[in-house]
Amino acid sequence: MVGLLGAKVLMILTEWSYYRDNPGEILSWATLQSGGVFYGGFIAAVVFDIWYLRVYRLPFWRTTDVLAPAVALGQSVGRLGCFAAGCDYGKPTSSFLGVVFSNPLSHQVTGVPLNIPIHPAQLYESLATLAIFGILLWRFQRKAFDGEIFFIYIGLYAVARFFIEFLRGDEDRGFVFNHLLSTSQFIAILGMIATAFLAWHHRFRHRESATAVPPLTDPAAKRARN
Repeated sequence: MVGLLGAKVLMILTEWSYYRDNPGEILSWATLQSGGVFYGGFIAAVVFDIWYLRVYRLPFWRTTDVLAPAVALGQSVGRLGCFAAGCDYGKPTSSFLGVVFSNPLSHQVTGVPLNIPIHPAQLYESLATLAIFGILLWRFQRKAFDGEIFFIYIGLYAVARFFIEFLRGDEDRGFVFNHLLSTSQFIAILGMIATAFLAWHHRFRHRESATAVPPLTDPAAKRARN
């Protein structure tokens, strides 16, 4: 529920010029039907998790390591739904990978162009997140520190999303810097920077704790050292 709310809030913010002129649309049936922006839902869910895990005194990084593969798998399945509906569609292409939408209802609801080949951007992201899911599962038993799986997920998804955005054709996902970057690309860059810093910080702390000599409490052991 929190993730869905966050996704819709970011969607409204990315299309603020429209909702500012049509405030009644914020609570309209069309807005309620729309899925929203993934990054908005993800950020809201992380903020909620921080609060929830602190209240119940659960280990944050260890818990996020467990959740990260499930999030990636859920994204992979969810993008298949996007493809079925026609939303989050790609740009026109002459590639053999192009797909053609022909249902007028899809165009009416999502704006997907009809009867022309376009990139199946939804399937690209579905495959990318499925691959990320596999990588996370493989790495889970080999992780060097708590939080590593979460960082790998954020980093890999940010890279995948950044490049897939170049193939997206839907203009309603929002842009920054005079259309230089989409909103999701901008957030992906911030995610890559934050992930690199946090991963380095956690790994550095892990190495420090691993090399630190624990204090001796056994008197016999102290005498042996002296």
